[in-house]
Amino acid sequence: MSSTSSTTTTTGAAEGTRLTLEIWHPDCWGLQATEAVDAGLLVHTVHRTLDETIKGHFTAYADTTARLDEFVAFVDDSPLTYSTVELGQRPTGTAPDPGNVTRELFVEYDPEHSISDTLVSHGFIHDASVRVEAGAEHWPVFVAGGRAEVRDRLDTIRAETDAEISISSVAPAAADSAERFDRTDRLTPRQRDAFELACERNYYAWPRETSARELAAELGVSKTTLLEHLRTAEAKLLNPDGDMD
Repeated sequence: MSSTSSTTTTTGAAEGTRLTLEIWHPDCWGLQATEAVDAGLLVHTVHRTLDETIKGHFTAYADTTARLDEFVAFVDDSPLTYSTVELGQRPTGTAPDPGNVTRELFVEYDPEHSISDTLVSHGFIHDASVRVEAGAEHWPVFVAGGRAEVRDRLDTIRAETDAEISISSVAPAAADSAERFDRTDRLTPRQRDAFELACERNYYAWPRETSARELAAELGVSKTTLLEHLRTAEAKLLNPDGDMD
């Protein structure tokens, strides 16, 4: 899922729109794995092999090592994958890891079980790393064309792939895609849920309009767990290098 520069006019102004598509499609090992195990994936790059399979580079992440081990085992045992290779730790100096525990993977699988080629063939250009969580793929894409044309293209993709596709965010083409996507990708699903709920309920307002106890009750967790999720999310979002010191 390599990045592609956006279309520009002769004056340098970007044309088109940046979208985040939330996608489910049949027979996808990543969707099945993240639905079965409380863990997630970041999709960095994919390429076709000489054998016409796909090899992709992924970051798998979870809250605990045991949960991550369970996730990797599920992917490796899936009938939809050919091989799973662990690459070790992310090289120093790269973007911060998204979860408490992470692992770099190469996974080989059949292109028939990917929606990537279909999106590209209809003009949706990958704009940042794809995030897969809780049985849904979140695709940051750039697309040229008017709204009616974009809707028609999405309807065609749905019909061709039996996919469920919704638009979860829209931004102008000139928006900074790295800032929009990478910061929230540093959070685990539980951290993201806690932080977004706290923002929605004006927990960070002064005076506060809700309490940690009320937020915890709404999420169905203890107050201690809620505060730990918020503390970790705040540290990841506020520190540009992702350090937790």
